[in-house]
Amino acid sequence: MPESEEQFSFKVTGMDLVHPPLSMGYRFQLEGKSVAYCPDTGYCENAVTLARGADLLISECSCLPGEDSPEWPHLNPQSAARIAKEAGAAQLALVHFDAAKYTTIELRKKAEREAQKIFPNSIACEDDMVMEL
Repeated sequence: MPESEEQFSFKVTGMDLVHPPLSMGYRFQLEGKSVAYCPDTGYCENAVTLARGADLLISECSCLPGEDSPEWPHLNPQSAARIAKEAGAAQLALVHFDAAKYTTIELRKKAEREAQKIFPNSIACEDDMVMEL
């Protein structure tokens, strides 16, 4: 994993993700905890690398369960869960739900259930949600 420039009181690593235009993912390490944040991406090895062994992976979930679009890469709950599982992350928080597709909280909960089939410690986030590590 490439090292980042130390400008913060904690370690930050950034890597390119799969998305047009360029999107970056990050890994933050502070007080013995690590959080990976992968917004706007399709499945890619850099997302797995950032999430490797993380206490929490915060991942986009723009696509509905089973939906995939190679022309416009984004994750569905199954692919986000696959990243968390392959990376050995402890928790998965699904965020960045496409508002045109996820029109109800129940649709987010369905995404959560689909992710849990692959990675049991998955949760669909809601506005103003706080998680403790």
